[in-house]
Amino acid sequence: MGGFNTSFEEGFILVGFSDWPQLELIFFVFISIFYSLTLFGNTTIIVLSQLDPRLHTPMYFFLCHLSFLDLCYTTSTVPQLLINLSGLDRTISYGRCVAQLFIVLALGGTECVLLVVMAFDRYAAVCRPLYYTTIMHPLLCLSLAIAAWVGGLMNSLIQTSLMMAMPLCGLHYLNHFFCEMLVLQKLACEFLGTEAKMFVARVIIIVIPAALILGSYAHIAQAVLRIKSMAGRRKAFGTCGSHLLVVCLFYGSAMYTYLQPLGNYSESEGKFVALFYTIITPMLNPLIYTLRNKDVKGALWKLVGRGRDLG
Repeated sequence: MGGFNTSFEEGFILVGFSDWPQLELIFFVFISIFYSLTLFGNTTIIVLSQLDPRLHTPMYFFLCHLSFLDLCYTTSTVPQLLINLSGLDRTISYGRCVAQLFIVLALGGTECVLLVVMAFDRYAAVCRPLYYTTIMHPLLCLSLAIAAWVGGLMNSLIQTSLMMAMPLCGLHYLNHFFCEMLVLQKLACEFLGTEAKMFVARVIIIVIPAALILGSYAHIAQAVLRIKSMAGRRKAFGTCGSHLLVVCLFYGSAMYTYLQPLGNYSESEGKFVALFYTIITPMLNPLIYTLRNKDVKGALWKLVGRGRDLG
């Protein structure tokens, strides 16, 4: 067998949830609703952050990037899943599979780095409040955002290149609803040390950012506990709590999926976990930030009020 780029030129068949035919219609309805909510919620966050001057701050600058990432991430997988669930087409060409793998890895890696950047922003706001505007200069914010995107792209380039170098054997069936890296790895005839390299790459892009976030929140917790005013503590916990909840949802599912040995990875179980980090988490992020944040709620009601006045 040749490498990935020659073995499966005919493409793949995405099994999706066809092994649970009784659930496909239910999945189609609910995933369609969740996808619509994801598009609406994240687009609303982006629009509000651009229109309301009160949200022209580093925190909402990075939140805009997170919302854009979530829009791209769900759109890279969910439309394909809906077509799969409808039974119209379960195939994916080799080129589209590689492109999807690259995009998913790039967006996932970018979010890993971006969440670290957002944790640093919260650290500066809580632990260095007097110097916050000086530290989080617009030029630094832009540089950090660019670094997050470049980091994600580099991660994807490395892992996709390693994946494409692996010779694949077996049937052209992928027991998943998109070209998931671990499922493709299970088709490999031989690894030649590639599996270890890819695991190290996953550790670097997941574990190191998670450790940095935990470190920043340890310092934030110490600073909050030193605040004597209960109102001040509540405000600090309010601004940091939303981000910490998003971090737990994202990194929890990422670590469970990508840091287990390949031999322990269950494709059937992996599909349901993937639903969580490709659909549920991107849908919940806008709700988490909106429900727990007075600035966003204020901007939303202001926009709604403006719409009524125009009406």
